[in-house]
Amino acid sequence: MEKTLVIVESPAKARTLGKFLGKKYEIRASMGHVRDLPRSQFGVDVDNGFKPKYITIRGKGDAIKELKAARKKSDRVLLASDPDREGEAIAWHLQELLQIDPEKPCRVEFNEITREAVTAAIKNPRKIDPNRVDAQQARRILDRLVGYNLSPLLWRKVRKGLSAGRVQSAAVHLICTREREIEAFVREEYWTLTALLANREREKFKARLHKKAGEKVIVSDEETMKAILDDLKGEFYRVADVVRKEKKKNPAPPFTTSTLQQEAHRRLNFTTRKTMMVAQQLYEGLDLGKEGPVGLVTYIRTDSTRVSAPAQDEAREYIGKNFGQAYVPGAPTSVGHKRVYARPASAVPVGRQAGTKARVQDAHEAIRPTSVLRTPEAVKKYLNPDQLRLYELIWTRFLASQMASAVLDTVRAEIAAGEYLFRATGSTVKFPGFTRVYTETRDEAKNGEKKKEEEEEEEEEEGALPALEKGEQLKLVRTTPAQHFTSPPSRYTEASLVRTLEELGIGRPSTYAPVVETIQRRGYVIRRGKTLHPTELGLVVIDLLKEHFPDVINSEFTAELEGKLDQIEEGSVQWEKVLEEFYRPFRRDVAEADAKIDRVRLDEVTDEECPKCGRKMVIKMGRYGKFLACPGFPGCRHTKPILEETGRRCPKCTRPVVVRRTKKGKVFYGCAGYPECDFVTWDQPTDQQCPDCRSFLVAKGTRAGGPAGPGRSLACANPDCGHKERKAVRGKA
Repeated sequence: MEKTLVIVESPAKARTLGKFLGKKYEIRASMGHVRDLPRSQFGVDVDNGFKPKYITIRGKGDAIKELKAARKKSDRVLLASDPDREGEAIAWHLQELLQIDPEKPCRVEFNEITREAVTAAIKNPRKIDPNRVDAQQARRILDRLVGYNLSPLLWRKVRKGLSAGRVQSAAVHLICTREREIEAFVREEYWTLTALLANREREKFKARLHKKAGEKVIVSDEETMKAILDDLKGEFYRVADVVRKEKKKNPAPPFTTSTLQQEAHRRLNFTTRKTMMVAQQLYEGLDLGKEGPVGLVTYIRTDSTRVSAPAQDEAREYIGKNFGQAYVPGAPTSVGHKRVYARPASAVPVGRQAGTKARVQDAHEAIRPTSVLRTPEAVKKYLNPDQLRLYELIWTRFLASQMASAVLDTVRAEIAAGEYLFRATGSTVKFPGFTRVYTETRDEAKNGEKKKEEEEEEEEEEGALPALEKGEQLKLVRTTPAQHFTSPPSRYTEASLVRTLEELGIGRPSTYAPVVETIQRRGYVIRRGKTLHPTELGLVVIDLLKEHFPDVINSEFTAELEGKLDQIEEGSVQWEKVLEEFYRPFRRDVAEADAKIDRVRLDEVTDEECPKCGRKMVIKMGRYGKFLACPGFPGCRHTKPILEETGRRCPKCTRPVVVRRTKKGKVFYGCAGYPECDFVTWDQPTDQQCPDCRSFLVAKGTRAGGPAGPGRSLACANPDCGHKERKAVRGKA
């Protein structure tokens, strides 16, 4: 009997494939990459065509021996690593190590790990694609050229142990730039005027001041608002115009890697790393009882919104049976009665050739369930809570993407009062369409609160307006002027950072999660609540790179390099040429910077003495913020936290209550007198006082470090009191 060795990347995938394939197949796992550039050496011969030096990754020796032994016992070898550049490179390295004839078709790939997909792939192996291997190799060498030149420079000029990467530096630059925008922000005052009106049936509705004498009204101070209110005294309000429209709302496309990470962060509070870890488990296969192990979702590293015809047919049939034919989309919205999603123009990366991107992007499908018939309810008992939540998110998003559009009845009424014009809007759902299943959440606005000039771009308010007729006289119930201030730009969350990286063309689906994780691990960025903040170290390093290596942190330049990697994969550009064009000027810049840059001092000396050795302690930046440390490290390792006071007093001993963090960075609140006083609380202190014992109240259920929103349950912080109440929270610590 002919024996076939199939090599995959992970044991989980090997177990799943082992259930699909018979005794003629032996399934082994390579455990990811088996060869890489050496960590202790540069590993690239820049004077000989950038020839890389590959070595066996430490710890992989036994695995490679087992693969070679299995190779000798097999008649043929099939390499079934992931269907992307990384997977192609892993297959190539295995081909080299196992001495597989490069002319033999030994590469198989499948977008989903189901019996049908795997069986079809096994029957149709191909040769390893050298262009995809070259594209991955070029990326790896590019990162080595940047990292192994900049990191030693940072060691000499800033601090030992620092490192700088090509994509990571561009990401940190985005976060630092946003922080400086926030620091430089000057808030602007503006006012709005809302009129509460009633029609002849005494039905009330609200209208917002819109125009004066045909021009948009911009109210920037209280005096201007008072003048408008004076003008409106005694004016009659009448309906100048009523516009009724039917509006279609289309579903969001199925998930790409980027949009899955964003939506999982917003809805499930998953980090990008956690999202990809759980998604990988769903992709590689889980045991579904009698059905056995099966991959629940398609390949998870993709920027395509394409869906295969069989998957669409299955979804349409499911929708028709479970929701009715009215929910199955028709010809007007798609090609051949099926939805086809194009990449939004706003998401086309800078520096990318459209044709190249389209061809590279379409290599995979969107992320979708391998079968829409495996509903979340059907697989619930086989999945852990995180797996179920993420699978349900992917399943509902895909199903909604194949459903009919929602239809809204919208009304816009223009209300005249003298030379002023008010506007009232409303909408009601005529047909729910895809919203029966799923609606997409939104990130916070990129620039915080909308400015006054943008107010008129608002969508129709939900809820119906009362019946209004043109020319109808209205009764003014009251006018409500309101003062507002524009807000600074919002800090990046992991979700909004990933969105921006994708929009700018920085990185690829496989790099988003590692980038976000790496910049935090290196201490350039810290996460507080959901937002990302640059550390002092991050700001210093980015300023240095910005002055001497502007291309490294420039998003357009980084995106242009990504575009060239796409062209290498397509075979239109030689990888050595791309590296040559980048490296020659970069090496010159490194030499010049080394000569110009003086030693940067990061540590601020304080007056506090180290109790162990008497040296003046310095302020250092750690993963979770600033702390005091002895400058005699490593001889003296004494450290001390810098306590952030909340303005509240401990209910046990009256010393200050301060913000503290666990070893994993989670915020809680405790007495500054610890360990003498053991008062702690996870709930956020408010500015309200307990009416019984005069201690402070905390917002129950509020995440530590997050906003204490309205409507929270309040409780006394004093454990001996027990007072509780339900009311709006007016402030936070």
